Amino acid sequence: MADNRIYDPQKIEQKWLEIWAKNKTYSLKSSKQDPKYYALEMFPYPSGEPHMGHARNYTIGDVVARVYSRLGYNVMHPIGYDAFGLPAENAAIKSGIHPKDSTMANIEKMKKALKRMAITYDFEDEIITCEPDYYRWTQWLFLLFYKMGLAEKKEAPVNWCDSCQTVLANEQVIGGLCERCDSQVRKRVLSQWFFKITDYAQRLIDDMAIIEKGWPERVLTIQKNWIGRSEGARVVFKLEGNKESPGMPVPVFTTRPDTLFGVTFFILAPEHPFIDEIVTDASYKKKVEEIKNIISRQTDIERGSAEIEKIGCFTGRYVINPLNGERVPVWIANYVLLEYGTGAIMAVPAHDTRDFDFAKKYGIEIREVISPDGSDHGELQSAYTGEGIMINSGKFSGINSEKGKKDIIKFLVDNKIGSSDINYKLKDWLISRQRYWGAPIPVVYCKKCGTVAVPEEDLPVLLPYNVDFKPTGLSPLEYSDGFVNTKCPSCGGPARRETDTMDTFVCSSWYFLRYCSPHLESEAFDSREVKYWMPVDQYIGGIEHATMHLIYARFFTKVLYDAKLIDFVEPFIKYYPHGVVTLGGQKMSKSKGNIVNPSEIYNKFGADTLRLYILFIGPADSMVDWSDTGAEGSSRFLKRFWKIISDNIETIDSSGLLSAENYNESRTGSSGLPAFFGQINKKLKNDFISGELAGPEKEVLRKLHQTIKKVTMDILNRFNFNTAISSIMELVNLMYKYNDEVKTDKRNTALLYEVSFKALLLLSPIAPFLTEELASRFKIKSSIHKIPWPGYDEEIAKADLVTVVFQVNGKLRDKAEMPAGSSKQELEEAALSSEKIKHFIQGKEIIKKITVPDKLVNIVIKN
Repeated sequence: MADNRIYDPQKIEQKWLEIWAKNKTYSLKSSKQDPKYYALEMFPYPSGEPHMGHARNYTIGDVVARVYSRLGYNVMHPIGYDAFGLPAENAAIKSGIHPKDSTMANIEKMKKALKRMAITYDFEDEIITCEPDYYRWTQWLFLLFYKMGLAEKKEAPVNWCDSCQTVLANEQVIGGLCERCDSQVRKRVLSQWFFKITDYAQRLIDDMAIIEKGWPERVLTIQKNWIGRSEGARVVFKLEGNKESPGMPVPVFTTRPDTLFGVTFFILAPEHPFIDEIVTDASYKKKVEEIKNIISRQTDIERGSAEIEKIGCFTGRYVINPLNGERVPVWIANYVLLEYGTGAIMAVPAHDTRDFDFAKKYGIEIREVISPDGSDHGELQSAYTGEGIMINSGKFSGINSEKGKKDIIKFLVDNKIGSSDINYKLKDWLISRQRYWGAPIPVVYCKKCGTVAVPEEDLPVLLPYNVDFKPTGLSPLEYSDGFVNTKCPSCGGPARRETDTMDTFVCSSWYFLRYCSPHLESEAFDSREVKYWMPVDQYIGGIEHATMHLIYARFFTKVLYDAKLIDFVEPFIKYYPHGVVTLGGQKMSKSKGNIVNPSEIYNKFGADTLRLYILFIGPADSMVDWSDTGAEGSSRFLKRFWKIISDNIETIDSSGLLSAENYNESRTGSSGLPAFFGQINKKLKNDFISGELAGPEKEVLRKLHQTIKKVTMDILNRFNFNTAISSIMELVNLMYKYNDEVKTDKRNTALLYEVSFKALLLLSPIAPFLTEELASRFKIKSSIHKIPWPGYDEEIAKADLVTVVFQVNGKLRDKAEMPAGSSKQELEEAALSSEKIKHFIQGKEIIKKITVPDKLVNIVIKN
């Protein structure tokens, strides 16, 4: 027994790892007769051993999955690897190790660490996106999009990283820099493949109503802002013709049609295709090219910033304002982007800050047309961007600007010079990448047949292994003759394969569906399995993916719904964004070299300490700073927990409760618990209600039920793992207090059994190794991780008395012990009866009384 009292985490954890692997204890699936629960964390990019951000993500999900399993749910908790991507390719260029080899080696490292951390994954069902049996179906989905008219190739200015030698989606450009390598990003015009996510812009907004109860409001707000819905008008200006260039319509989108009379200049984005066509005068052409070259070196982020210096030039051409017939000079300027709206804007400097700055710099007229008070203020010192009264606006003058918007739109429609319109900032999803390590796009180009989709029966289009993947600005696959040269599926003639590969976000936009049938060879997913498991009940991952992965996954789901392949439109019922783990205030990053690997902690203190501390360090959705001292504190608590439970087991054993007779199979229920366990529970409750259980024993039992209630609510309803752990610590402190106050031979061994074993149950999802070892010493035949989650009794959990604070105008004036659950009326009567309160409120008018049940009464008086 002496040796058993020593907490040796390395020995204990190795022992149970072997037993669990043999018994497949990590699998949480039960029966499809049970209610289902699909718990999913965003799958990792396999860069090697997981970092603390991974540890936090997967431990959170693991605890939730474990508890739902113990509540009787059939739980799917899968794992896979987002295995394609630039980091592996960039690392391969430096090291010479092939991306496939390094990726598979890193997966093994990550898998080893996840197993060591006791994350309950079915590793037999894992998916790896760089394997042909997965990307075959990614390619199949591309073909589906192509057939539905949602995949198209077109020329467009794209974000180009010279360092990575590839195109980046807008979401992958952070502050004008590549999210992967922090290099400056520039614009380049290329022919690229796009998914038409803009066709789903409104549905992405509307369907937020389906998930708003399960998603944080801030995440949905981020997505709404990214989609950027704007209501306004489409107004058609007409380019004034000349000898070299005829007139042509140039539409604009505006959210302020009420300011149309204030248009004093017109701007085209420098990349607008009309520029080369309309600028024909040599004297203007030279200046335009000069300004275009300067602007080309600025990123979209910089150009969209309010702080950037506005630059531009006159093109020598004019458009006609359709509302008043005025000739309006056409300029180019850096702050107008081709990607937003039509790539052209009507500039109203009196009522737009950027237009005002530009007009001031270049001496362009500023005409006030919206006045806050209805009067003309002459020369303006700044742009007025609010609502008001329309002035200098012809027959619309004197009208409130809100009404003016509607009236002008009606005028535009009636005269066929415009219409009401809705615009979105969201742009089509650029999926082409000029890199090697990605899923090949299943398309060939034939001189006779044009663009031809690869037949489904010819999938997968395999990514060749022997390729020189050094970046050149073209895809490395361009130089692989064996890959490029093929036969046209339509005519059998010579053809060339598409050499761009797909953005890795394509792979991660549907992986949650593949988990439902990961070994299926005939289809991307089994519709029956998807119908049972989907949507995901709880999705967990970083908020940094709000405008990338989460939007793309929602988009994919809606497309598959439209294709009648699934019967739901949202993939994730609930989404929880965990906070970032920092070190010294900086986000942990392998590229920056400031990381603490989980192995450093579990090799020193054990995986239970790692799991406990990563959950206890702070609220799960907040940024937290790693501390080795904190990990040591968590280790000390586990030793303290180990000791009190070990001491109690010794006392219980000496009473005969752990005798072989009590654990006879005929006396053991289906849960693995002995029959007398339920008898103990029932007797303690009866003794509590009858009053036979009193003093410290009553206090311990009440605290146990309060702790069960709080831990359950904190984990399942609030994800407050840190406060759940705090409540377990409080219970442990009370257990020590009870043992200190009551001699060993006087202790209630039935109570010790109840509180000790249920304390193990509560801690078991968080510290699975220690609790399994201690549970085995209770001679339970089942794993503790298969024993049902404990319930609590509201009657027992209810506190007898609570301290209620009495305030006057928010200041503490008195307090009293009150029966828990006292009514609002009872609390207020007690406060008003207090002599101290009477002293402060005598002769004063009571404005209102604010009452918080079981906590406070605040009497607000008029001073």
